[in-house]
Amino acid sequence: MEVLYNYALRMTGNTEDAKDLLQETFLKAYRFWNKFEQGTNLRAWLFRIMKNTYINLYRKESKEPDKVDYEEIEGYYNLIRDQNSDDNDLQQRMFGQLLDDDVSKALESLPEEFRTVVILCDIEGLAYEEIAEFLQIPVGTVRSRLHRGRKLLYARLYDYAQQRGFIKKGTNE
Repeated sequence: MEVLYNYALRMTGNTEDAKDLLQETFLKAYRFWNKFEQGTNLRAWLFRIMKNTYINLYRKESKEPDKVDYEEIEGYYNLIRDQNSDDNDLQQRMFGQLLDDDVSKALESLPEEFRTVVILCDIEGLAYEEIAEFLQIPVGTVRSRLHRGRKLLYARLYDYAQQRGFIKKGTNE
């Protein structure tokens, strides 16, 4: 459940929306339990339900007219964000004091297909096969995206690593 919540939080960017998405996922799983094939990967099945639910909600919301001035909301959010820190914030829990904003920004800057695989594998610890089943892509594609995503992160974080002494200047390791 925690892995699903973390992924929902990554997709929605909001704790309440993530909780709603997780609840909707479990409701659909319960409703369609008879469709689940015994002996297959339950976690991948739940991930697929969550992904499809999110996509359907996103499509529904994108068809609705805008009702909010986002610049006002963004300004308000930035004002109160520093005052409130949510213990359930995924980035705070994942990175804690180990990583700073540069690492989070580098991860967020990855194209979605690479970011998703890196998060599911390197942060959530899912196996390649589980990721492949969840994303409905071949395992080779998972490996390829993970490799390319890690290379992109490496390139974006090279200076960061040098500045903090993780890499000696003039080396690639």
